[in-house]
Amino acid sequence: MSRRSLLRGIGGAGAAGLLAGCGVPAAYVDEGERVGRDVSARDRTLDFANWPLYIDTDEDDTSKRPTLNGFRERTGISVRYTEEINDNDEFFGKIGPALMNHQETGRDLIVVSDWMAARFVRLGWVQEMDRAAQPNVAAHLDPQLRLPAFDWGRLHSVPWQSGITGIAYDRRRLGREIRSTGDLWADDLRGKVTLLSGLDESFALLMLGNGVDVTRWTGDDFHALCEQVEGLVRTKHIRRFTGNDYIKDLSTGDVLACQAYSGDIIQLQADNPDIEFVVPEEGGELWAESLMIPNRARHKTNAEKLVDYYYEPEVAAELAAWVNYVCPVPAARDVLADSGDEELAALAADPLIFPDTAMRSRLAIARDITSEERQVFAKKWNAIVGL
Repeated sequence: MSRRSLLRGIGGAGAAGLLAGCGVPAAYVDEGERVGRDVSARDRTLDFANWPLYIDTDEDDTSKRPTLNGFRERTGISVRYTEEINDNDEFFGKIGPALMNHQETGRDLIVVSDWMAARFVRLGWVQEMDRAAQPNVAAHLDPQLRLPAFDWGRLHSVPWQSGITGIAYDRRRLGREIRSTGDLWADDLRGKVTLLSGLDESFALLMLGNGVDVTRWTGDDFHALCEQVEGLVRTKHIRRFTGNDYIKDLSTGDVLACQAYSGDIIQLQADNPDIEFVVPEEGGELWAESLMIPNRARHKTNAEKLVDYYYEPEVAAELAAWVNYVCPVPAARDVLADSGDEELAALAADPLIFPDTAMRSRLAIARDITSEERQVFAKKWNAIVGL
């Protein structure tokens, strides 16, 4: 299952079904209705919901999570950690009824993709964090991730991990380099290319390949993209649309090039050094999956402390060394580089974990799809993809 799980579009049972009956305005929660009774001072616990395989684990006992254990030892706060998020829309549908009815969700901290985080923020379903109590976040959050359009200044969200959508390919089997998205459409790749099936996961990289400024793309840009992809499907140039199963296709040679996530390819390269990941010359998409505190969380203060703990460079380095996605704490790079461990030092030098200046200049954060656009665009995209 991908960290950036598939968007099922407006037809998804979770998101669309949840809001259809009551309408978005009725689901919105005013600022004054979001805060619950915080029992953090007397109940030294918190509930943290995350994705599977998205935190460090002990090599000898996978039920143990060293960074969470370190937090408990330092603060006395125990974390009930659950790997219950497998799909953004599914999780939205799971906790949405409680949030729209001004009720507790039973969770103090959640992680969702930023395109879904935008929906939570628009609906008023998450609380503003007390940044005065989070000096590490204030000091160490990657400047490139500080000002998303949906949450300017990151008042309601803090990146857990970040990543890059680019192109992966098997250089040995293909016999040449890929430098741009346009290289995917060459004749020698006919029937050997896959694209990501999720609208939010796929569109930005393809638009960048068409020379579009994805920070301000338009409806015309989207329709032009759909026309392009429809043509590539019709001529059978695109083999299929995938979730995370592109990893298997690339490993077996059924596919020679594909849209891919940086963190997945780092792990794949350990088994197959012929696999390359490239940020196209015209640019790649930088994205994040973010921590948020749902309305009426009973342990808000404890949750804010945990968020800030993960922004200590030493803790961020420990997490980055395990998950291999783009670390949202650039200062963690020096921790790994100075560790005296050859493998950790190699991670510090990897631009897919700590992007260098040259790579950062080619990364863009796409503007969000608005709720009005999504109703039309998701239907059109899903018809092309076959969802």
